[in-house]
Amino acid sequence: MLKKNSFSMRRTVDEITGSHRLRRMRKTDWSRRLVAETRLTVDDLIWPCFVTEGEDYAEPIDAMPGISRLSIDRLVAQAKRLAALGVPAIAPFPHISGDRKDERGSHILDDDNLMNRLISALKADVPEIGIISDVALDPFTSHGHDGVLRDGIIVNDETVEILAEAAVGQARAGSDIIAPSDMMDGRIGAIRDALDAAGYQDVAIMSYSAKYASGFYGPYRDAIGTRGLLKGDKQTYYLSPTSTEEALREVEQDLAEGADMVMVKPGLPYLDICQRVKETFKIPTFAYQVSGEFSMIEAASAAGMLDHDRVMMESLMAFRRAGVDGILSYFTPRVAELLAEH
Repeated sequence: MLKKNSFSMRRTVDEITGSHRLRRMRKTDWSRRLVAETRLTVDDLIWPCFVTEGEDYAEPIDAMPGISRLSIDRLVAQAKRLAALGVPAIAPFPHISGDRKDERGSHILDDDNLMNRLISALKADVPEIGIISDVALDPFTSHGHDGVLRDGIIVNDETVEILAEAAVGQARAGSDIIAPSDMMDGRIGAIRDALDAAGYQDVAIMSYSAKYASGFYGPYRDAIGTRGLLKGDKQTYYLSPTSTEEALREVEQDLAEGADMVMVKPGLPYLDICQRVKETFKIPTFAYQVSGEFSMIEAASAAGMLDHDRVMMESLMAFRRAGVDGILSYFTPRVAELLAEH
């Protein structure tokens, strides 16, 4: 048994901590805000969205609760609302009808394709918001891959030629940032050369430099209509989840070829990659909180397992804490509203 005066023989808390009580600044809301190390603002948000054909039309995406494919007029209206809330940019993805798809994704080269018409409408009606346009082939191919598929192999160089021409078409339509998400070798340099040659030296490139072959993309493939089309998987051109150093090599190569900023995708499962990219290269680094991440939070909160808004905001703060400069998130409209309120 302890002796009656044994407590007095122990060191006091002040002796242990040296009078530094770290809880002091956590005591009140104002003091916590005063010393906050990381902040999330509306300036950190990019809205990824889905466009489809039609007029005054919205088509809910079952795998992504609360998210719909929108016709051009509805998407433009939403972009106006987000611009008024201060959201700096949006990143649209097209849902292309099956009769416009082929093995080469050649419809991406048509000036009047859905993506280019949307870009033109956004630039005309919401010029204050930035447009980040995806230039991958997967929405346009009949097989759901990001490149030309021949004899079971994704043909790199032929794909790159198509992407470079498509990038010029998107720039001509009014895109501010071309975002190649295909992971083909050499596509950044080819796109930069093509844009410069066509007079679009001021159009920037956001490269999906560290894009992983992830299981978190499932709901997105529903959204763009490629689920069920995909023959095989994308492990021959996306990064393996086992890779770290290879991701850094991809970033280094893309920067050498002319990328202005880079992206890590998915987001939360790859925060270590986000942090290493930012610390290593000290360049604008973005992350994509992908559809699977979004849908997990939505499903868990709908089941009463999580506080939706609290977990949503905490997940975005994790990106900022890892050094990410901007976040593509389907939560953007909700987060922008909350930030405006508070």
